[in-house]
Amino acid sequence: MHQTATWLLMYAVLPLLIVAGFVDWLCHRSTEIETTSGLRENLVHWLMFAQVGSGIAAVMIFEVNTTIVLWVGFVFLLHEVTVWLELRYTVDRREVRPIEQVVHSFMEMLPLVAFALLFVIASPSEGLRLRRAPLPEGYVFYAGIGVLLFNVLPLAEETIRCLNRRRAAPRR
Repeated sequence: MHQTATWLLMYAVLPLLIVAGFVDWLCHRSTEIETTSGLRENLVHWLMFAQVGSGIAAVMIFEVNTTIVLWVGFVFLLHEVTVWLELRYTVDRREVRPIEQVVHSFMEMLPLVAFALLFVIASPSEGLRLRRAPLPEGYVFYAGIGVLLFNVLPLAEETIRCLNRRRAAPRR
């Protein structure tokens, strides 16, 4: 069961999160976020990326135990509050199409699935300890490349579009 949960996290949950983040960026691009909700929404996307990323990084670096499960649970709740605040701001400024709503569902449920899977593999110990058996270097490398290419660079491109639009907009 432990190995199955680990494999699901590595080869299902994380890749699906990467893909969902990229598809979400495509949705923002198609609704021209830079002309609607703009930089403010984009900066919240960076915040949510950091929130989820901190949980993923913790699981990849440290032994999964009570401390890590609590951290991931905290980050999940914080992310949900951030999503709620973001949507309160965004829906009046930009069309959030049905496909984007479906993508958001994945982006909210996958961390919850990860959280549940962590209960299967977590040890009852506490504290931060580096993994005794680190994840395979190739996996970490390619996961990092995937995040860079499909999440970080698209988010950065979105930021640049929003900044360029802000600079080009007439001053009030």
